Amino acid sequence: MESPFSSQKGLLIQEDLRLSKSMSWDQTQDGQRNQSHQTSITWVPTEVANNVTEFIFLGLSQDPGMQLMFFALFLLFYIVIMVGNLLILLTVFSDPRLHTPMYFFLSNLSFVDIAYASATTPKMIADFISEKKTISYWGCVTQMFTFHFFGCAEIFVLTIMAFDRYAAICQPLRYTTIMSANVCIVLASLSWLGALGHSFVQTFLTFQLPFCNNQVIDHYVCDVHPVLNLACADTTLVNMLVVVNSGLIALGCFLILLASYTVILFSLRKRSSESRRKALSTCGSHFTVVTFFFVPCFFIYLRPSTTFPLDKAVSVFYTTITPMLNPLIYTLRNEDVKNAMKRIWSRKVSLKEKQKG
Repeated sequence: MESPFSSQKGLLIQEDLRLSKSMSWDQTQDGQRNQSHQTSITWVPTEVANNVTEFIFLGLSQDPGMQLMFFALFLLFYIVIMVGNLLILLTVFSDPRLHTPMYFFLSNLSFVDIAYASATTPKMIADFISEKKTISYWGCVTQMFTFHFFGCAEIFVLTIMAFDRYAAICQPLRYTTIMSANVCIVLASLSWLGALGHSFVQTFLTFQLPFCNNQVIDHYVCDVHPVLNLACADTTLVNMLVVVNSGLIALGCFLILLASYTVILFSLRKRSSESRRKALSTCGSHFTVVTFFFVPCFFIYLRPSTTFPLDKAVSVFYTTITPMLNPLIYTLRNEDVKNAMKRIWSRKVSLKEKQKG
């Protein structure tokens, strides 16, 4: 006969088993919930890092009166850039006397100036009269790529133009061989390919970083340093690569330019006063352009990724002022271009008179 104590003991054992199963089930559920919670925690930052769809520019000024003044001023600058550089392109292509290496590269420079200014200036002008100065993520990528592509192409073209002047002044008997048509095409092609490689590396290094929720760019253009300041990751290595990629290219080309002009100046000592005057006029125009373009580039790109309030004003020189000055300098100080423009204008006037008669 079974005792009541044994039956009570059996009931207690069953209850303990039921409780232990319940506890293990709860622990399993808690573990699954904790695992799910941990998964959601580790997933959120990735989602936030890829959540930036647009950036906001602070622009050159936040003052409404200054913005209206800048709108009128930079609109005028952009019109001068387009008209002046298009006029040089038309003149060089229309006059057979200008079908020489020097003016071939000058036409390349005018085309670069048109594209370079168009990469940034129209957006900047539109932002002056916009309440919210925004640009999409991919718009920022595109602007940075085109900005550095045409900017680097301008550096290379200016360097080749200095080499062309060295060959013309210091090696006059071999000039047609050194700067043949095939050589000019190869040099121009290498300039564009080099600029393409530079721009691709620069843009890739910048936009492979996460940006989290930082969206405000303290600039009027998507340049490397202002955008890198928004990255929510360590940018030390990227900053070093940017300095090497941008700063050293500009410095290396500038040293080549200085070497070319130094050799030219020494060689001019033995020439006649008329030869010196003509050579110095051409080289002086080129060196003026080089100074306005390279010095601001050194200030921006030959230093670590730090931003100063002066950066935006300095950037205006190589994004807008230099493309505007190039056609003015190369037309007002270049007799060949001025004479070619006069001939084109005379032919146009005589053609109109014949049509009227």
